Amino acid sequence: MKMADLLDFELVSPERRIAKAKVAMVVVPGSEGDFGVLPGHAPMMSTIRPGTIEVYATEGSAPTERYEIEGGFAEVTPQGLTILAEKIG
Repeated sequence: MKMADLLDFELVSPERRIAKAKVAMVVVPGSEGDFGVLPGHAPMMSTIRPGTIEVYATEGSAPTERYEIEGGFAEVTPQGLTILAEKIG
């Protein structure tokens, strides 16, 4: 997988930026169900329910990072995925 084929991912809390990386996929606990975001995903916004964000560094791998969050918002743009978490941990 080339760098251009990766997704720009950023996770921020009200206090600070928690993570910023180029990844293969992120699974988000959306308020209407979990959804995966891959490079080239259509732009969208979603509220997030309490749950676990799973980050996959490479295609076909197990999750390389997991973040427990207590809600927030996810925004997918042509530039990537940004998650604004209400609280992490």
